[in-house]
Amino acid sequence: MEPLLLFFYIIGFTCFSVGILTIPYYPLSLAFEMRKSKQHIFHSKNPFVSIVVPAYNEGKVIGHCIESILASNYSEYEVILVDDGSSDNTLEEMQRYETNSRVIVVTKKNGGKASALNVGLNLAKGEVLFFVDADGIFAPDTISKMLSGFISEDVGAVCGNDAPINLDKLQTQLANLLTHVGTGFVRRALSTIDCLPVVSGNIGAFRHSTLEKTGPFLEGFIGEDMELTWRVHKAGYKIVFQPWAIVYAEAPSTITGLWKQRVRWARGLLKTAYIHRDMLFNPKYGLFAFYLPINLISMIIIPLLQLISIIMLPILLFRNINPIPLSWIGIMGWLGMFSSVFALLFSIALDRAWFDLKYFYVIPLWVLYSFMMDIVMLWAIIVELRREEAKWNKLDRTGIVSR
Repeated sequence: MEPLLLFFYIIGFTCFSVGILTIPYYPLSLAFEMRKSKQHIFHSKNPFVSIVVPAYNEGKVIGHCIESILASNYSEYEVILVDDGSSDNTLEEMQRYETNSRVIVVTKKNGGKASALNVGLNLAKGEVLFFVDADGIFAPDTISKMLSGFISEDVGAVCGNDAPINLDKLQTQLANLLTHVGTGFVRRALSTIDCLPVVSGNIGAFRHSTLEKTGPFLEGFIGEDMELTWRVHKAGYKIVFQPWAIVYAEAPSTITGLWKQRVRWARGLLKTAYIHRDMLFNPKYGLFAFYLPINLISMIIIPLLQLISIIMLPILLFRNINPIPLSWIGIMGWLGMFSSVFALLFSIALDRAWFDLKYFYVIPLWVLYSFMMDIVMLWAIIVELRREEAKWNKLDRTGIVSR
């Protein structure tokens, strides 16, 4: 078989797999868009907000983060900066803002992200708590937009939207496009049926009363944001996605950084699924309990099957063994590429982000990215089976701002 033709088939098979998985999200995301906007429900018109920012060696970016928060058009808030034993100038950067009455600076011995988050949680006075990564850049209306997601008393948490801020490399430009699909598109759909599996560590808000029932972040645990999210579901609260509450943050700008981040996320999913396995198919936890098996199949099983298929397909074809007629594979290829591009265009339309179409030339890299994510999941499973230590492998920051 011609190598070019074989490459096309592999690309098509990969795209087809991605396209099939997105089909159920279209009607759900449209239903999300058609909902009428509601006023948030709190004891006061402007509830007091505590914004907790944990940081470890974030000297390059923490200043931009703090300044963006302090430039918010919302007035009732405090900012709790927690230095997790940094060895760079993070603490010094934080202390530059201590003269602002809204800012509280705390330093502690290095204990990991969850430990730093809990220090901030214990100091927080707000009715609502925001947890934000140290590289996050707020828009002026991020706080007010997040609060608008608390539309009923049973909404325990709101997940915001995030977008890469460093768009100087092909890798981060691809991440920018895929964020529209994985965040803007998928989270709209899952929010419609109360099945959001994670409140992003980049930008998440919780009622203080909710955290009093669920307990704090689980320390020494990677994927602490996902694990807490599942406990919020367990406690009977709804979680809402607010796409217009945006925080801009750095995407991994190197292959090594991307690999470490995604392995950490995959391990977090595996660990969370294991300790909360009692939720699977348990009607006590509503529709979320029946969505979880689907989520785990799509995030764990399908990547492994896709990896096996991609490896086996060329071997079988070179041996003239055709488990699937070549004409079918060709059709799958064209359908797959069309469905993937359509999903991306649909997602960009939902986010009203037409200016990101200028990065469309990086789309061919999506196939390589998908293949890499398959390997990531395999490696995460191997690492978990080895019971290797879980570490907070934070990204090396660049400090680049492209927006």
